Amino acid sequence: MKTFTTDESLFYVIQILTVIGAFAAMLIVLYFLRRWRKSPPTIPHYAARRSWHDRSLTDISAEFGADPATGLSTDEARRRLQRDGRNELRKGKSASALTILFRQFTSLVIWVLIGAAAVSAYLGEMADGITIMVIVVLNALIGFIQEFRAEKAAVALTRLTAPKARVMRDGHSVVCAASEVVAGDVLLLEAGDLVAADARLIVASALRANEASLTGESQPVDKSVGSLPLETPLADRSNMVFLGTSIAGGSARVLVTATGMRTELGLIAQLLDTAESGVTPLQKRLDSTARYLLWACLAIVALVFVLGLLRSIAPFELFLTAISLAVAAIPEGLPAVVTVALALGVQRMIRRNALVRRLQSVETLGCAEVICTDKTGTLTIGEMTARRLVAGRRLFRVSGEGYGTEGTFICESKRCTPSQDAGLHALLYAAAACNDAEIVNEGIIGDPTEGALLVAAAKGGINRGEIETLAPRLTVLPFDSDRKRMTVVRRQENAAFAFTKGAPEVVLTRCIYIQDDGAVRLLTDEDRAVIHQSVSWMANEALRILAVAQRSLPDSSSGAEEIERDLVFLGLFGLQDPPRAEAKSAIARCRSAGIKTVMITGDHPDTATAIAHELGILTGDDKVVTGRDLERMSDDELAESVKQISVYARVTAEDKLRIVRAWKAGNKVVAMTGDGVNDAPALKEAAIGIAMGRTGTEVTKEAADLIITDDNFSSIVAAVEEGRGIYDNIAKTLAYLLAGNAAELAVMLFAVLLGWPLPLLPLHLLWINLVTDGLPALALAVDPIAPDVLTRPPRPPEAQLLDGEFVRLTLLTGFLTATAALSAFAYEFYLAGDGLKHARDAMFTTLVIAELMRAFGARSNGRTIFEVGLLSNLWLFLIIALSFSLQVTIHQVPVLRSLFSIEPLSLEHCVVWIGLGFIPLMILEIKKILRRRGDPTVNPQDRRTL
Repeated sequence: MKTFTTDESLFYVIQILTVIGAFAAMLIVLYFLRRWRKSPPTIPHYAARRSWHDRSLTDISAEFGADPATGLSTDEARRRLQRDGRNELRKGKSASALTILFRQFTSLVIWVLIGAAAVSAYLGEMADGITIMVIVVLNALIGFIQEFRAEKAAVALTRLTAPKARVMRDGHSVVCAASEVVAGDVLLLEAGDLVAADARLIVASALRANEASLTGESQPVDKSVGSLPLETPLADRSNMVFLGTSIAGGSARVLVTATGMRTELGLIAQLLDTAESGVTPLQKRLDSTARYLLWACLAIVALVFVLGLLRSIAPFELFLTAISLAVAAIPEGLPAVVTVALALGVQRMIRRNALVRRLQSVETLGCAEVICTDKTGTLTIGEMTARRLVAGRRLFRVSGEGYGTEGTFICESKRCTPSQDAGLHALLYAAAACNDAEIVNEGIIGDPTEGALLVAAAKGGINRGEIETLAPRLTVLPFDSDRKRMTVVRRQENAAFAFTKGAPEVVLTRCIYIQDDGAVRLLTDEDRAVIHQSVSWMANEALRILAVAQRSLPDSSSGAEEIERDLVFLGLFGLQDPPRAEAKSAIARCRSAGIKTVMITGDHPDTATAIAHELGILTGDDKVVTGRDLERMSDDELAESVKQISVYARVTAEDKLRIVRAWKAGNKVVAMTGDGVNDAPALKEAAIGIAMGRTGTEVTKEAADLIITDDNFSSIVAAVEEGRGIYDNIAKTLAYLLAGNAAELAVMLFAVLLGWPLPLLPLHLLWINLVTDGLPALALAVDPIAPDVLTRPPRPPEAQLLDGEFVRLTLLTGFLTATAALSAFAYEFYLAGDGLKHARDAMFTTLVIAELMRAFGARSNGRTIFEVGLLSNLWLFLIIALSFSLQVTIHQVPVLRSLFSIEPLSLEHCVVWIGLGFIPLMILEIKKILRRRGDPTVNPQDRRTL
């Protein structure tokens, strides 16, 4: 045993203290980095904000000191701009690039790897140290790029504001920058305008606003002047217009009540700023795993050090041996495997219409327990469709979805064609004649409701273009919120005909005739009762109902009252944005996977309830809650009742954020979908935010972790399946890596305990890590997804990677592998007496073969390698074949044989060592069969590693 001088001992003691101090410094830095993660601040309560929809115009004008006719003076507008600030949304707090970079090093597993790299370099194993640091840097770089892109969410809000606005100043209409609009200004709005601020209507003419991105309401909203009750939800405030929305039709003069951050859009910017996505379940599990590994390494160091002291080994030599073992215990390939598994999962998700923005979110979606989904465009096709028709007194069902013109009409289980049914033809013709929409490439230009009528007519072979040619327009009486109807007068065969559509209660009061079976007769009380019954039935089905009528006009007819009287009732249209054909089965798959689907929409409660029932979201004792109900509930009350609520209707951005936080308070992993601006804060807060690729706003996409390119709920379920498969692969890979490291540790520890010579050289350990850990682990990371992955319940958020079963299986596998390798060493060194070099050779080769063969069995914890299929993962098969060839090569090439201090591989040795290497795999495979026979509840299809 080597002895040391006093100077040498002092030098080595200083070096040991330096290493220990460096590791302690790493832990201190990690502690302060973790303190940067602060809890989300409280959000301002919605009810505390000033409201203007419930006050009279006189009071509002007086409070703002504005004249609704002439607006503000230029000087007064300038003073208010200086006092209140520009009409701009404040950019959300964004982290600097340096801060984002530092965040990539807050994971404990990263610091354990950095410590391992430092110790490896100190011990002279530069190859190990450089490899580990390359892995750490690449992972940090990928995380930095993903997170840096996500920080742009709040900034994108500023792009929704109008660049210009038309205002009244000094009694004149002028155009100014939207950022210069102030409270008290009078805005002039027309169709196509982007609203520059929140404002109250002064006068309006057939005004309709598109507020889907703010409120979630899928259809343009009719606006009207007049006060509303204070408790009116945001989506129903028909006397207000809001910043960031657009004017779909009509014109108006409005009084600005809020600008910039005081607007409803400004509130969303504040909510987005407070939302915190937190740490993903995978990050939590990997951090927990790192802590266990850290304590295990410290335990190994202490155990070897104490045993060595008892055997009177020099302290420094003990320290080097113990540290070498601890470094060997760290699965340095794990971050690379995780990154590869996630990255390849991203590529598979792209093929299944899911675009991933944050790499960690791939696995997070796999452990989702709740999916909060929007209705319009996600569960439904997002296109208004005529689903039911009533022609005279007969009911028709219409097939076909959305704006496609392929479809049929079914009456009493029989297919009908308009060319053979005069009543149906007249109804469809009138709907197309009283219409301003156009069909272009299976899309609609114009109002979605009119588009649905036009598509229904096209399914019956009626083309509006031909109508315009053969029956040109004479007069149009436009729709407005007061009249609730629209009429178009056309010249047809030297006669004038009026075609009217509108609300059933309005149109029906102007009808005195009905067309029934192609014949026109007087409208009786019984007819009216039947029509009202049809309207009631359609309303219960949450259909939007329009009545259609017509009449021939005498030449002297003029004015709305003259034209729109004595009409002939033709029938009813029942319109709806229908559920996607595949959504119902996708929701059923979620239910079998233990995932609760919750619908959150800005639509009317009746509409939401009908769709939820049809899709199977609303079952049993599930509840439907409105935004008004949520306002009356405290956060604690919501957290207690959130599990019983399956449908939320008429909700605001703050409501959605509260819902997500209520689920998170119950320690649930929540996925949130959305497409509008009002969805962005909730998407950012959720464990995984999912934006719609087609209809989603830029704000929503920037706040999301995942973008569904086809806006289809079934693609979300496919992404869940991919996420679960990725977690399975990461878990089985970790089990494989740790079992191999456990075998290496066991070999070294037993050698120290038994007083044997060092059984493996440092180069042997490096080769084993390269050949048996790195490449096979990467192949396991791309293992095919189990077909039963969506029949299991979600993993609990508190579940650990290193649970009891995992540890037992890892220790057993490591023990079996180490026993096979030690047996080879003991036989060659002690029984055969072939010398230390040959004994090391035997252990080295046996250990490599055992770990390579074990990779086949690591693919499943429930099925044997033959049930899984040797060639079902071709990459793994090829990599193991390549690794085995490399092992044979280093035995046969003289230069490599000399480098590794091994001998040529004879056929006899090859057979014996391969046989020993197969023993651990055989025992583990027999254990699977015995376990299945002893426990009938074990699913033979279960491929889970844990």
